[in-house]
Order: sequence, then structure tokens, then C-alpha cells
Amino acid sequence: MDENIKKAMNIPAEFDEIRPYSPEELPQVFEELLSDPMFQSVAKSVMPDMSLEKLHYMLAQCKTNLDVQKNIFYPLLMDIIDRHSDGFDLDASALPDKTVNYTFVSNHRDIVLDPGFLSVGLLQNGFPTTVEIAIGDNLLIYPWIKKLVRVNKSFIVQRALSMRQMLESSARMSRYIHFAVTQKHENVWIAQREGRAKDSNDYTQESVLKMLAMGGKGDIVDSLKELNIVPMSISYEYDPCDFLKAEEMQLKRDIEGFKKSQEDDLNNMNTGIFGYKGRVHFHAASCINEKLDALKGLPKAEIFRKTAELIDREIHRNYRLYPGNYVACDLLEGGNRFAGKYTPEDKEKFEAYLRKKLGMIALENKDEAFLRERILYMYANPAFNHQKAIVA
Repeated sequence: MDENIKKAMNIPAEFDEIRPYSPEELPQVFEELLSDPMFQSVAKSVMPDMSLEKLHYMLAQCKTNLDVQKNIFYPLLMDIIDRHSDGFDLDASALPDKTVNYTFVSNHRDIVLDPGFLSVGLLQNGFPTTVEIAIGDNLLIYPWIKKLVRVNKSFIVQRALSMRQMLESSARMSRYIHFAVTQKHENVWIAQREGRAKDSNDYTQESVLKMLAMGGKGDIVDSLKELNIVPMSISYEYDPCDFLKAEEMQLKRDIEGFKKSQEDDLNNMNTGIFGYKGRVHFHAASCINEKLDALKGLPKAEIFRKTAELIDREIHRNYRLYPGNYVACDLLEGGNRFAGKYTPEDKEKFEAYLRKKLGMIALENKDEAFLRERILYMYANPAFNHQKAIVA
């Protein structure tokens, strides 16, 4: 019997509702997906040159989730990189031991592509596997999306729960993440906070670290060390969803209790995938285990606070900054503090980009000054945070 299938059969039943599909479940799920009219329609638009018959044949050759990623998703992501960016790379030089399984805690820019590009980068850097992905159930709008993400090594973060249910759900998810890293020998990707930081002001929520610590052995430090946490910096030169994020900020400002619709989430996913991203760089810091040892014996609250600060400092230090980030800083400050980081042509190009994105916002009471400032902060905050981190 395939070793992966044997491993999968030992997964505790308590994880059945949230975990990725196991290899023996894949053939049935493939059939369900291929017979779903909505999935058929999306597959045809994303892969116009591939007939359903050919897709059926290719999926039938995939015996594991990793096979699906390598044979279906990897070529798709490479096509997105080729068509909708000016190139992608991952610097994983701080992780020389590729036999260790890591939990990548990163800032979060794009709903779909952050973990997708990370998986591409790991394979390109010679890692034996990709990442299992934490994804909020608010994004699983249709049954076919839920099936597809679980095929694609995703596990489900349950969101709309009561306080008591949330605690139980968090504890179970933590146990699953520890199980994935230590027993399944998988890497895990999780965002440093719930949802994307709309203003790119990236800070780790201590609640995420508390959740990660719940499911391990020993004290808090030992439990976190079991996960081999690696801070991951994600830097897109341009965020295709910047104008949508700014629009949402004005709506939240103007309409009490405003919440995005499911259609808004789908639009964000679609825009993020197929919008222009410029250059894209991911950077892995070293595993923080040695630094966690120094926190042993501190009060719980202090351990979580210092761990969050440590992750944030690494993420901020390792951003790749582009001319537009520095132009945005100077436009906000009304000076030229960073003028040495860009040319007059860079400034002109970024200002033209800004005008174009503002022109794409179609709000009834459009507050142009507010929207412009929001977008500028999206590009400036990584540079501001980087400056603080490199002198800390």
C-alpha cells in the first residue's frame, strides 16, 4: 500500500471536518468536482486549453494531494507568474535543512496566492513538499470551493462561532497543526493575523500564537518550538486589490456595521489572482526556536508578546521594498526623506499608477483624498516598519 495512504489512515477522526482530504478520498472528490457545473465553468475559464476529459485523465494520475499540486496547480501558478507579474522568487537561504518541517507565519496580502506562491517557491528551492494551508471558512462560498481547497492541502479555520465553540475549534485546529508538522511531516502556512492587513501595517496577533501553543506538548515555549516557526515576509510590488481595500475602508467609515458580501470576497480573489503584481519576493527568516529558548520562565503574557515582536521584527526586516514604497512615504510626509531610493521616473510611474487605481473606485460619495491616503499607506507602511526594524 502507498506509504502516504497508510499515513493518512492514522489521522484521528476529530480532524475529519477540517483537514485536507487524505489520498484514499481523492478519487471520489475528483468525480464530484468534475460533475459540478460551477467547477466545470471555472476550470474552462482558468484552463481554456484543457478539456474536461484531459483534466479527468490528469487527476486520475494523481495519487496524493502533492501530486495534484505538482501536476495541476504548479503549472497554473507559473502561468499566473508569467502573465500577471514581473517575476517571483523565494529566498529560503536561512533554511539550509530541508528535512525539517516548518510552520511559516507570514504577513498576508493575497487570499489565494500567498500560500500558492510559497508552495511554488519551496518546490523550486528543492524542498520535498509544499505547505498545508490555513483558510477561513468564510471564503468557502460554494461546495466546490471547499472541496478544491481541501484537495489543495488546505485545512479549515472555522470563524462564525460562539465564544465557547471558538475555544474548542481553536484547540482542535492547534492539535491538527501540531499533528501535521510532527506526524504527517508537512509544512504549514498560516497568516500572522485573521484576514489581510488592509493597510499593510503587518503585526502578529497574539491570539494566533495562543492558538498555536494550545495543541503541543510541554510548556508554551516547548509547544511553539515543536512547530519550528519561520517568519515569512511577502512583498508584492503592486497589490491588485489595493483599490478594493481602499473602497472597503471608506464603506466601513461611512456605513455603520458594513461587512463585505460573498460576492466581494470572490471579486477580491479573482482580482488578486489575475491583476498585475509587478515583482514578487518572498523571504524566509531563520527558524525562531533558539530565540524562543531565551523566553523560558517568563510569564505567559510576556512570552506571547515577545514572540509576536520577534516574528514582526523578522518580517519587517526582510521585506523587499520597491521604489513605489518609498515614493508613497514621501508623498504622505510631503518631503523627500527617501528621495535617494527612487528616480524622478519612478515617482512619475507610481503617481500614474495611483491615479489609475483611484479611477477604478466607483463609490457614490467618493472621498478621493481619503482613498488616496489609504492607498499610499498600503505602500508606505512596509517601508516605515522596515526602517524601524533595521535600527531596532
